[in-house]
Amino acid sequence: MKFIMAVIKPFKLDEVREALTSIGIQGITVTEAKGFGRQKGHTEIYRGAEYAVNFVPKVKLEVAVSNDMAERVVDTIQTTAATGRIGDGKIFVFDMQQAVRIRTGDRNEEAL
Repeated sequence: MKFIMAVIKPFKLDEVREALTSIGIQGITVTEAKGFGRQKGHTEIYRGAEYAVNFVPKVKLEVAVSNDMAERVVDTIQTTAATGRIGDGKIFVFDMQQAVRIRTGDRNEEAL
């Protein structure tokens, strides 16, 4: 099993969710996040004053999938979330040791 975490631009969330649903993903966890990478934030003007925004708004997606679905999920997120501009985000893939569905006690792939 794999645990996939992706950090993307917020306006891409609905498009990525629809794409993941279309390939059979039944659930994702979404968290609002702030951070920076190579873009190092940006400046904004508010009421005539310039402010440095060091952390850029992002959305973090978390998906647990079987090994055979992992590459397809990564490819789907990458192609759907891409704008071709700096700050598109990152995808991280981790090995997952165990999953347990609390309600039924199902374990591992049955719990996904």
